[in-house]
Amino acid sequence: MKRLSVRLVLIFLAATLAPVAATVWLAASLIERSLSLAEGARVAQAARALERAGRELYQQSCETLKREARQGRRADAVYDGANPEGRPPAVSEFFESGQLERCQTGGTGADQVHYLVRRGRAVSLYLLPLGLSLENLADDYRQARRLASVWESRDLRRGFIYTLLLLAASVWLPALVLLVYMARRASRPVEQLSEALAALASGRLETRLETDRQDEIGRAIRAFNFMAEQLQQSRDRLIYLTQLASWQMLARKMAHELKNSLTPIRLTMEEMLARRREADPAFLEQAAQVVAEEIESLERRVRAFSEFAAEPPVRLAPLDVNAAVEERVAFLRTGHPEVAYTLRLDAARPHASADEDLLKGILINLLENAAEAAGAGGKVLAVTVSLKNEVLIEIHDSGPGLSEEARRTLFEPTISFKKRGMGLGLSIARKNALLVGGDILLVKGELGGAGFRVRLPAAHRPQ
Repeated sequence: MKRLSVRLVLIFLAATLAPVAATVWLAASLIERSLSLAEGARVAQAARALERAGRELYQQSCETLKREARQGRRADAVYDGANPEGRPPAVSEFFESGQLERCQTGGTGADQVHYLVRRGRAVSLYLLPLGLSLENLADDYRQARRLASVWESRDLRRGFIYTLLLLAASVWLPALVLLVYMARRASRPVEQLSEALAALASGRLETRLETDRQDEIGRAIRAFNFMAEQLQQSRDRLIYLTQLASWQMLARKMAHELKNSLTPIRLTMEEMLARRREADPAFLEQAAQVVAEEIESLERRVRAFSEFAAEPPVRLAPLDVNAAVEERVAFLRTGHPEVAYTLRLDAARPHASADEDLLKGILINLLENAAEAAGAGGKVLAVTVSLKNEVLIEIHDSGPGLSEEARRTLFEPTISFKKRGMGLGLSIARKNALLVGGDILLVKGELGGAGFRVRLPAAHRPQ
């Protein structure tokens, strides 16, 4: 299962199972509490039943004693009203009350029913054991009544509803906040990627996103960065090729104009040479030499612009890059014996898909420029590197390097009237690299001077 799917599942489980578990626990607690309160209701019912039973037992005992007393049962005790000594407090109170008869509880813990009857100046006391303590029964009844009063004073239905709503809200609201936070955190990279795509579509090809994620979103962001980089490089190449097309038109026009000038110069030279006997020979020789030099200069410019304007056919084939570099360096060593050449070639002997003539022209241009920049006693380093999908060739020199102005206009076609340069070499070289699907970039020089990197598409090594 993909990491993003696992993360979404975990977010769902955290947002649902935890609140459900908490709600179940709270519901169980409320049920248990409701059962305990239901016991309170049963206690209230039992208290009322106990009250009725105690009252009925007391009344039946009183009726029994009264009936037995009327039937002539012998009294358990007789107290003389003239002798107050030895009388129980209850009997003394009865004497003082003036009542004729009274039924009341008595004994230890009120476990007896006493029936007092006044007969003249004496009081007869009849006793009937109950077998239980009415005082203890009364205490239990009072306790039960207190519990029943507490239970009856509560609105249990509304209390349970409010409690359940409050507890459920206290569980679900934090869960909702957590879910929103986690969803926001999970969707934020997608929103950033969407915003970056919109920026890219609006033309801001330099848009990039930073990420250290290793899941699907991280791979999508890295794929976006790679696509944006490729689009930016393609745009730069398209702009460059458009500029080259404009310069090609200029080169064709200039070549035409220069050719128009060559004809009269050559005719003039021939006329001067034909009449050299009639004029000063020294003058004629000097004039002829000047004209010949001008013609040579014009022809050199015409050839440079013609080569720049031409669109040679591209014939791609797998080429041994190490062999091409070694062959070009060996060729230039004789022309620049004062420069020390060093080769650092990839042992894997990489092969690139390129046109052999175009690659030779690129190497000649870069190596020649490096030798001229290095000068006498200087050094030139040639490096090849094999990567997964491309092959790199780097040329470094120990010269003074490039100025900031030169860096900005390095690959732009210019017109130069130096004796040995037309100002089109690097432009032609980069154009040839682009034609085979590669490019030329300026890099930091390893020898203190300038450094150039040629990028070529890799090719399978021939079997």
